[in-house]
Amino acid sequence: MTPMPLQLLWLVPLLPLAGFVLNGLLGRKLPHRAIAAIALTTTAASFALVLWFVFTIDGPVTLTGPSWITAGTLTIPFTFAIDALTRVMLLVVTGVGFLIHVYSTSYMEHEEGYWRFFSYLNLFMFFMLVLVLAESFLLLFVGWEGVGLASYLLIGFYFKKKAAVDAGKKAFIVNRIGDFGFLLAMLLMIAHFGTLSFSSVFSQVTAHPEWQGGFLTAVALLLVVGATGKSAQIPLYVWLPDAMEGPTPVSALIHAATMVTAGIYMVARSHVIFDRSPLALTVVAVIGAATAIFAASIGLVQTDIKRVLAYSTVSQLGYMFLACGVGAYSAAIFHLMTHAFFKALLFLAAGSVIHALSGEQEMAKMGGLRKKIPVTFWTMTVGVFAISGFFPLSGFFSKDEILYQVFSSSSPYAFILWAVGLLTALLTSFYMFRLWYLTFFGTPRFDGHKTHTHESPWPMLTPLIILAFLAFVGGWIGIPAALGGTNHFEHFLAPVLSSTPAVDTGSPAQERLLASVSLLTAALGLYLADLFYRQQPSLPGKLATSAKFAYTTLLHKYWIDELYATVILAPLAWFSRVVLYRGVDNILIDGSGKVTAISFLGLGSIVRRIQSGNIRSYAGWLTAGAALVIILTFLIMAHFDVNTLATYMGAAK
Repeated sequence: MTPMPLQLLWLVPLLPLAGFVLNGLLGRKLPHRAIAAIALTTTAASFALVLWFVFTIDGPVTLTGPSWITAGTLTIPFTFAIDALTRVMLLVVTGVGFLIHVYSTSYMEHEEGYWRFFSYLNLFMFFMLVLVLAESFLLLFVGWEGVGLASYLLIGFYFKKKAAVDAGKKAFIVNRIGDFGFLLAMLLMIAHFGTLSFSSVFSQVTAHPEWQGGFLTAVALLLVVGATGKSAQIPLYVWLPDAMEGPTPVSALIHAATMVTAGIYMVARSHVIFDRSPLALTVVAVIGAATAIFAASIGLVQTDIKRVLAYSTVSQLGYMFLACGVGAYSAAIFHLMTHAFFKALLFLAAGSVIHALSGEQEMAKMGGLRKKIPVTFWTMTVGVFAISGFFPLSGFFSKDEILYQVFSSSSPYAFILWAVGLLTALLTSFYMFRLWYLTFFGTPRFDGHKTHTHESPWPMLTPLIILAFLAFVGGWIGIPAALGGTNHFEHFLAPVLSSTPAVDTGSPAQERLLASVSLLTAALGLYLADLFYRQQPSLPGKLATSAKFAYTTLLHKYWIDELYATVILAPLAWFSRVVLYRGVDNILIDGSGKVTAISFLGLGSIVRRIQSGNIRSYAGWLTAGAALVIILTFLIMAHFDVNTLATYMGAAK
């Protein structure tokens, strides 16, 4: 029997689900306070349970429910499990998720569909918690698909706005492409392992050290396809920037604590498989490095404050992929955690800026807000310095850990990957301080007579202050020994994400040197941003004019969306319109239906003439029928010669 306290684990995801059901069914008739109370109470209770489990239960535990699927020898029970990795993810999802709920109560106060927003938000939390708690690939896939559904609903929340509807559909469809790879990976696992349970699959791989590459590479690469969709990596990153069409709290939830981290979590969780495939690890590292610098370069010229942060998210997820690709899974999860703190802070602070400017998102129409919204300014400043990698904020320790692990790894491309990561750090620092200067410094570029700038209410500011604190100190738990710490975070995850052969341990002196280089790179980004946007604000315009092609290319995001539209969407639209609609639907399906209908109409017309009710007509049809029978009899007999008839007649006698 499972101890009663452990049975409460089911409540962790079920409480947000209850909030979804209550607000979804009753919210239309409830006041805003009641809706917010339901959403906050269920999420807070889930967070409290997570805290209780994390600090009272030692070691990995499993909670098994009834069998869910039984097909032949394949049996999949409904099982939840908690280990060190799960604990980290649960704290991030429920903790940051709760703060976003609190922020949303005020930010969405005057929006139509208040009840609908919170029901979707709770549904998102439910599916993400199922994903994290799952003990099998199939149950993880249920949460995986669920967060895709919830993201579609939340991104397209403003359903009267075409751009929002299109963005929601884009996110849903692009993720289905990645999910197809995940499905194929699960089918391969069933064929080779006969199970989808994490413990069973990983134990079989561990028990056969001779299994290297081969089908394990195929499984790993298919899992990568799924991860690139969910975590917005090349080539399936295109949905995430458009997701900015949803409300700002949605952006914070998707980008910081939930959906986009699912791909990183899945790769780290499956590290036993990836460690047996150097090819798959190399693919992960290359995709991560390419995505990191690609998205960072686009972020250099974006003018929408939320889109800058969106491309920043894609880039930072690339860092996490890069870490996984060299086997530094603990470093990837460390950056996942710190990123959740400072990216949620940045998005919510951006929402506070937008709130202060009555919905304005273009940085070209901001400026001079430093003293008008001081709490937002100082909290966002912490986020900007954290993501840029300044000591001693959280982003410095997690980003430095990734760069160090990449540099000291045994990958044949270690130096190139490290150089790309370092250049990405420079670009990140530059475009984040560009955002900082354009938003808060200089002369106001908005109409002060039409825009009444004001600080946000405390339900919005309180989460900012808490997240700013976490963004400042959150990395201290992972300070490496070379910098005077003991890296408690890595030791905590060691039972689940033990060191792999892909990672080499360098010297403390080397680590300190690389940390210094990383810090100088962040400082250089700050200096360049200060030069361009404070000391000589005319420089950006001159540079854009002199390097027009490069600037235009970055501004149009390398025309990737246009390329996809031309190469993929246009042929699919033509095939659907011409072949499927006109050919299959109109001609084959509709045509066969029309032919059948016409045939029955003709037959009915003939039968109708026969059934006239006229006795003379019946007698005529009877005579014609008898004549037809006689004629058919003679025709049949004409096929037999006399001898054949005689033979038959003799046989008859």
